[in-house]
Amino acid sequence: MNGLGNEIVVVDLRGSKRELTADQVRAIVAGPQSRFDQLMALHDPRSPGTDALVRIYNADGSEAGACGNGMRCVAWLEAEATKRTSLLFETAAGVLTAEVESMGRITVDMGSPKFRWEDIPTRDAFADTRYIELQIGPIDDPVLHSPAVVNIGNPHAVFWVDDVDAFDLGRFGPMLENHPIFPERANISLAQVTSRTTIKLRTWERGAGLTKACGSAACAAAVCASRTGRAERKVTVTLPGGPLEIEWTAKDRILMTGPVEVEHAGEIVV
Repeated sequence: MNGLGNEIVVVDLRGSKRELTADQVRAIVAGPQSRFDQLMALHDPRSPGTDALVRIYNADGSEAGACGNGMRCVAWLEAEATKRTSLLFETAAGVLTAEVESMGRITVDMGSPKFRWEDIPTRDAFADTRYIELQIGPIDDPVLHSPAVVNIGNPHAVFWVDDVDAFDLGRFGPMLENHPIFPERANISLAQVTSRTTIKLRTWERGAGLTKACGSAACAAAVCASRTGRAERKVTVTLPGGPLEIEWTAKDRILMTGPVEVEHAGEIVV
């Protein structure tokens, strides 16, 4: 499947005790019809009332705490199978709810953002994570600097720029993802606020690289833009793959709404 071009493989392991290893995940991504940015593995529910335990893997085999585009894919599949439109899934980031209206409009509650430096986490203690001391380039003329940081299930750093297409994110992304200031690595985004309700975004995803869309990064950009006074709490975030609607509610929840597409289904042998 894909969410705005973010390639997602969903593997249903419910009814078995099997768990995927990092090597098996990397073997799947190497397949001719199973290349992906993230893999969503569904396991038997662990918490009462939930539809599945979802473990999320990046293309490099590492495990992630959140994947907004992937959760929309999982929600659509479960809604199709059960004919229910309200669903609950347990993830490493907590229990997430999903509402399915149509294939083009699925809303996932991505939880509450975490702003404390130790929750993101960062190596250094920052009293204010609306901007941190991090830059690329000369001290007196940095290319990128002072990102906002937040945890949306995964660590995110958001750099504010005038033009997201003016930077070689494929070059800077790996360096920033693995910067020592991020002990668990980080998703790196370039955000261009085009109005109080619109943001343009490009993201280098931790463990996946450049992708056409990253749902949790869209949430991170929206929340950080609001927190720094750049935008309202409800915005449209446009990624290379298309737009997502993001709302940071008064109850401190992040609602992400967008589409999914089914590409093909079959069996994977690993």
